[in-house]
Amino acid sequence: MGTLSERILNGSTGEYVDCCVDRAYVHDGTGVLTLEAWKNMGGRGIQDAAHLYVLFDHIVPANNSTTATLQHELREFACSSFLQFSDIGGGICHQLMSEGIVLPDEIVVGADSHTCTLGAFGAFATGVGATDMAAIWKTGETWFRVPESIGIHLSGTLTGSAEAKDLALTYVSRLGMDGASYQSLEFVGEGAAAIPIDGRLTLCNLAVETGAKAGMFYADDITVQYLATAGHTVQAQEPEPCTYIREIDFDLPDIVPVIAVPPRVDTVKPVSDLAGLHVDQVFVGTCTNGRYSDLARFARVVKGRKVAVRTIVVPASRAVLEKAIRNGVLMDLVEAGCSIGTPGCGPCLGAHMGVLGEGEVCLSTANRNFRNRMGVGGEIYLSSVATAAASALEGEITEPGVS
Repeated sequence: MGTLSERILNGSTGEYVDCCVDRAYVHDGTGVLTLEAWKNMGGRGIQDAAHLYVLFDHIVPANNSTTATLQHELREFACSSFLQFSDIGGGICHQLMSEGIVLPDEIVVGADSHTCTLGAFGAFATGVGATDMAAIWKTGETWFRVPESIGIHLSGTLTGSAEAKDLALTYVSRLGMDGASYQSLEFVGEGAAAIPIDGRLTLCNLAVETGAKAGMFYADDITVQYLATAGHTVQAQEPEPCTYIREIDFDLPDIVPVIAVPPRVDTVKPVSDLAGLHVDQVFVGTCTNGRYSDLARFARVVKGRKVAVRTIVVPASRAVLEKAIRNGVLMDLVEAGCSIGTPGCGPCLGAHMGVLGEGEVCLSTANRNFRNRMGVGGEIYLSSVATAAASALEGEITEPGVS
């Protein structure tokens, strides 16, 4: 018996364990560094290429010739080494891994800090550096210290216009940006069972913003049904009696729409406290809130109206884009005046496709609002999709209505 982390890693809290990695992935940025490290390690042999992924998402299309050249080298290597490869427009690495690839009880590592997103499936998913990833390419293995776990007990259901993103920002605010350093957040309780997969992905995504090693849900009937649509037959994970280093309770009906104020993710205020603040840009997308349900929810609010400021919507994957096209969501967004970006990370990291100018303000559904992240001198406020939609229509931070 133990926490979910202890069960998957097959060790007790604080113990160092050697692990076979079930799935490992890099993106176009960290993949370049991993390839260099792999070459410095001798550059001979790839261990189990079928479970290694190279997924271009951060700066695609390439923003300059240097980026394009580096991507060309990595692309050639991935294809010649028979790694699983996704090129421009495929989508964000974490989203692609969530589309029927990651399974319960797996150990998943990605060369990106938001790999913790995939703990939504009852997997131990965490980020590693390029050197660690290069070693995994060679051996298929890595090591961890089994983290202590914090129990996040959820009760009830979200009400009104509150979304999983509001809950995520609220728990980050409660814990602080280093309040869960090298710990695992386990979302449990009857309230957790009521949250759909998309919401679970959002909640696990922000775990790293507290310093956590992982964010995790137990695989349940919702998980089983979701993965069945991708052709997988999996078993639910039954929680066992265990010891948490800390336990925090959230009554979901008490969660209200909130915003994270720059430059910290844990500085959170109710939307009502910031209502009327001018914004220059609204950005909807990223590994936090770029899924189909997010785009559809945004479209329901803006349909038949016009956004008042430049509004960039970037689907998290090609599958999301295709579904938005088939169901008319994309047309509703375009007719409302939104600009649609290539599936991927988009402006999130400040490389291209929506960089802010000096003094500009962006309301974003992303997960980070650090100083200069989206452009030198720009400010980023983080919100839910509903708040972003209401604000896009008014050109200022606006409380969302029930959609």
